[in-house]
Amino acid sequence: MKSHPQGLKKTLPQFTLSKLESQRYNTIKLSVITQFFPPDFAATGQLIDELVRQLGSFGVDIDVFTGQPGYAFQTSEAPAIEKWNGVTVKRSRTSQLWPKRVRGKAMNGVLFVIRAALHLLRHYRRRNVLLVTTAPPFLPFLGYLAHLFTGIPYICLLYDLYPDIAIALGVIPQNHWLAKIWQNLNIRVWRRAKEIVVLSPNMKERIVNICPDIKDKIYVIHSWANSKAIVPIAKKENWFAWKHNLVDKFTVLYSGNMGRCHDMDTIIEAAKELKDEPIQFVFIGGGAKREEVMQQATCLGLSNLIFLPYQDKHVLPYSLTACDLSLVSVDMAMESLVAPSKLYPALAAGRPVAVICSKHSYLRELITDARCGTSFENGDGHGLAEYIRLLNSNRQLVEHMGKEGREYLQTNFTPEVISKEYFKVISKSIT
Repeated sequence: MKSHPQGLKKTLPQFTLSKLESQRYNTIKLSVITQFFPPDFAATGQLIDELVRQLGSFGVDIDVFTGQPGYAFQTSEAPAIEKWNGVTVKRSRTSQLWPKRVRGKAMNGVLFVIRAALHLLRHYRRRNVLLVTTAPPFLPFLGYLAHLFTGIPYICLLYDLYPDIAIALGVIPQNHWLAKIWQNLNIRVWRRAKEIVVLSPNMKERIVNICPDIKDKIYVIHSWANSKAIVPIAKKENWFAWKHNLVDKFTVLYSGNMGRCHDMDTIIEAAKELKDEPIQFVFIGGGAKREEVMQQATCLGLSNLIFLPYQDKHVLPYSLTACDLSLVSVDMAMESLVAPSKLYPALAAGRPVAVICSKHSYLRELITDARCGTSFENGDGHGLAEYIRLLNSNRQLVEHMGKEGREYLQTNFTPEVISKEYFKVISKSIT
């Protein structure tokens, strides 16, 4: 079995629960607040869903407060209350004020936080720990206020770091009054939090540089994928590959959000270099950069690109395996601010992975340790194109790296493994 690289050993321990710790599952009464939850297809909601299901199956009493679907496929409404395996999901109505604009999203988030606050005021006596995510980005402030007024301990799960991302994207200047207030509030929230969970070592390092005195209560817990739901499927046996004419072509897949935090230019550069070769690029998903990428493809006359919408959850095992190589990208300016969750389903699919990231990214060490692919610096479209050519000429290497990546995921990044790491953090919060 593979272990983590030296740089990750301290942040990704393999926990084994004692009998005493196992008994404590039943003592935890956890409240989870997050804006997105299935049937929304947002990755953050899907991951929280798998986490609470796993913890609930262990005996943890969980109350999830979320919104009605705002980004689902076929529905705009889900049951107001659902119960299964010790988990109760309560959905508030969701506001959709200009959902594609930054200000509209911010206002929708504010309205959700207000509804979540009212929910906590009614139910906090039944809970002994609170988990707040950064969906929406300012939701951790609610944990801070809830603690001040009710004494309930809270854990912050930081998917992204704000206002840093807003500054990096040019939404607000670095010295703007809003950025300064937000950062000062962050420090207050972090110091009062019982524990803090981040998704990468780089994110932890950035927070420690801002607020060194909270170092010991920051835990790095990576995202994960369900290797039982996503299994390798040969393209010749995959209806999705047949449907989109991908069976006989070497297929490079980008699946997920094409947002402002992702480097799409390097991928387009590689596709441009390979446009006259029997190689197909498939983009599945949406995001702020999707239209831009489509326009670039049209302007450059790239006929080797296919664009498909987000796929429903039951289709993912087929869409993710309808390729020969998966791509993951992070914009250079976003290093330490985000951690791409799309990496883990790609590993589960049993396909090699090429990562486009900064030379300082934790992703490089992870991919090297997994022996499942390689990484490229932002802007190295030629290097990516050469790597695609190499894999196209060596299908045995493709198969070998796919198996290595899946084995690495099954050892380290499954719901069963990750839920135990979360349990350790949550149980510390109620001592």
